[in-house]
Amino acid sequence: MLGAGFSGLSAAIHLAKNGNKVEVFEKHSLPGGRARQYTEQGFSFDMGPSWYWMPDVFDRFFKAYGYQTSDFYELTRLNPAFRIYFGKDDFMDVPDSEEALYNLFEREEKGAADKLKKFMKGAAYKYEVGVHDLIHRPSVSITEFLDVKLAIGALRLQLLSSFKKHVAKYFKSDKLRQLMEFPVLFLGATPQNTPALYSLMNYAGLMLGTFYPKGGFFSVIKGLEKLGKELGVNFNYNTEVEEIIADTKLAVAVKTNKRHQTFKGIISGIDYHFTEQNLLKQEYRNYTEQYWESRTMAPSSLLFYLGVDKKIPEIEHHNLFFDEDFDRHAIEIYEDAQWPTAPLFYVCCPSKTDNTVAPEGSENLFFLMPLAPGITETEKLRAQYFDLLIERFERVTGVSIKENIIYKKSYCVNDFVNDYGAFKGNAYGLANTLKQTAILKPSLKNKKLPNLFYTGQLTVPGPGVPPSLISGQVAAKQLMLYLTKNQ
Repeated sequence: MLGAGFSGLSAAIHLAKNGNKVEVFEKHSLPGGRARQYTEQGFSFDMGPSWYWMPDVFDRFFKAYGYQTSDFYELTRLNPAFRIYFGKDDFMDVPDSEEALYNLFEREEKGAADKLKKFMKGAAYKYEVGVHDLIHRPSVSITEFLDVKLAIGALRLQLLSSFKKHVAKYFKSDKLRQLMEFPVLFLGATPQNTPALYSLMNYAGLMLGTFYPKGGFFSVIKGLEKLGKELGVNFNYNTEVEEIIADTKLAVAVKTNKRHQTFKGIISGIDYHFTEQNLLKQEYRNYTEQYWESRTMAPSSLLFYLGVDKKIPEIEHHNLFFDEDFDRHAIEIYEDAQWPTAPLFYVCCPSKTDNTVAPEGSENLFFLMPLAPGITETEKLRAQYFDLLIERFERVTGVSIKENIIYKKSYCVNDFVNDYGAFKGNAYGLANTLKQTAILKPSLKNKKLPNLFYTGQLTVPGPGVPPSLISGQVAAKQLMLYLTKNQ
């Protein structure tokens, strides 16, 4: 197993549970990939994921191996789930309970509560079919999708409908539309070009709840690592993969900066493009550089990890700053790639919920601004946008923090490339557009080396932590199927 991110850990666990001897090679000193954590001056920063959605996916994952989620980490359900700022002294707290959510919608727009119920009925169906069925399919053949149940429900999945138009059918309020559209901002296309299928994200976020794992998202990673070790997985950290060695028919070995080791099968959770272009000889690659250049990528991000030496009671755990034009920022990410004119951004403050991630009397802040992948970035631009985001934060919330920042670290496109080999410095993977769905995604199977498979956010089922967990299981099952047939 190459890489110890969510998909790599998932694949390793599934292989080991089914009696296979598994070696994991990870270039960093700890597991997690984009979900690593680091500590400075008493602050513990999750480097990537911070939204714990789709709790049922995590529950099903651990249950498959004889455990419960609570065996590995403690969850807190957030209320409010998150806050959206539309301007100074103008914000919306999104409640945790269903009834309170209906009341919020009705206050904002007469009749919107009943419309939300109808919207969520369809979204719940899509969630059930999409998350509990479709994304578990390996997408190696069109025949996987030629079943009666799927054919009957195809229209209800709305694969050919626009997400933006779908939301607009139900709600007139700009604020409610932005609330419903925000989850797809990270899927890799504007709401206009995202299939209405992804209203399942609204169901996941608004109906199933927003949670926080105590100790940060890295607690989930540590839980997966612990489970892997209990099942016999051997983890090799500070071990960088240099080459996947193949003969004419099979991938036979992995060369690292420490040793050369043979294997019967290999799964790469390292960036798919990096794996093919840097670890495999040209004759064994599935795709050309031209193919990858033609793909639509989900965003990159400009991130700031901040330690502040005072408490900030005026904000919530999750805070979305939508005080500027939503559509303009989306266009500047996906259609007219440029540094944004007036960006939307997100601020996470986990110390609101967890006193272990910051010193007493301090706050742990994580700023994230979505950014076009592959864009040129410099330290000057990072500094410019830091000042812009802090000024906006202070103006909108009415809280001064700049003079209270005692720790600061930035992270952007170049870091994603250097740390993860991320194609175009992407943060989230391949965009979830119709032309990049299911069998139209890069194949999880190497077409020339039948014992080499890929997992993670550049193959099926797509970006996000729950899909990555599922991706690892799907790839592991495909490798096991190959090994069983070729014993």
